[in-house]
Amino acid sequence: MLRSIQSSLRRSTTGASSTHLLRRFYSSDSAPERKVAVLGAAGGIGQPLALLMKLNPLVSKLSLYDIAATPGVAADISHINTRSEVNGYMGEDQLGKALEGCDIVIIPAGVPRKPGMNRDDLFNINAGIVKSLCTAIAKYCPHALVNMISNPVNSTVPIAAEVFKKAGTYDEKKLFGVTMLDVVRAKTFYAEKAKVPVEGVNVPVVGGHAGITILPLFSQATPQANNLSYEDIEALTKRTQDGGTEVVVAKAGMGSATLSMAYAGAIFADACLKGLNGVPDVVECSFVQSCITELPFFASKVRLGKNGVEEVLDLGPLSDYEKQGLESLKPELKSSIEKGIKFVTES
Repeated sequence: MLRSIQSSLRRSTTGASSTHLLRRFYSSDSAPERKVAVLGAAGGIGQPLALLMKLNPLVSKLSLYDIAATPGVAADISHINTRSEVNGYMGEDQLGKALEGCDIVIIPAGVPRKPGMNRDDLFNINAGIVKSLCTAIAKYCPHALVNMISNPVNSTVPIAAEVFKKAGTYDEKKLFGVTMLDVVRAKTFYAEKAKVPVEGVNVPVVGGHAGITILPLFSQATPQANNLSYEDIEALTKRTQDGGTEVVVAKAGMGSATLSMAYAGAIFADACLKGLNGVPDVVECSFVQSCITELPFFASKVRLGKNGVEEVLDLGPLSDYEKQGLESLKPELKSSIEKGIKFVTES
């Protein structure tokens, strides 16, 4: 899998083979200088995510922050012979230094999901963490793209938006809920069931990032598989929606989806970097401020560019099953969004 990650992170910007990713030095003009911060870098998602961002040749400075243990993580990763300079920061007094000059801030900070927990159970702890981190972002790097991984994303993205609004720094084009893991799962499960090579598969996933709010659009999957029944699509949809629970159960209380989430977070951050660098036609799914539905935030296909969101794309044609799923998810997603907004406005 590492080779495929390397190839994905390298191919569309330079056309060079994946082995070039492990060169010790990169010329200063190979790509613009870009600083990326990972907040929560010592955690279960943060550590593998930091490793994958260190492998990305588009990153020139990698800033790793957590409340503890970050210097060790930074020292370890800094020994890898790739372009980016790595610095570790620990504790609230170093958060500002970690954020200064950032182009992208990735936030996997917070507590993971455990058996029996749903994303709402994470809310009270993670909401406060996200609010605090976004307050610092508004102060130290207000123009950075913010990639929100901390769950529940359906609520933490609205929390971030409200914090930025209060600070007078909100730019709807620069705030993203990372729903890429839903896309990664949908592609993997679809390829397995349709018996097609996974590297050529694309499946848009819209809605939100929890349970029934996750709506994979298998009717728009490419390549289209004619060997899948209605029951197959229903089962694939359910498995995509319950992918996080599948991992939590399999780990038997020892963790959640950390490695696959780190991979998905790295792929989405890479897309954002390409957009910032002017690579054309970079389209990925993300939970953003949207007018695609009556909801203020919605995961859709998004064209990325030098300012973040260049365009939120229409949903496109939906099957009857997907239309039903869309209507079913709206009340729950609306409630989660309102919960996030209320947390900031009433605190």
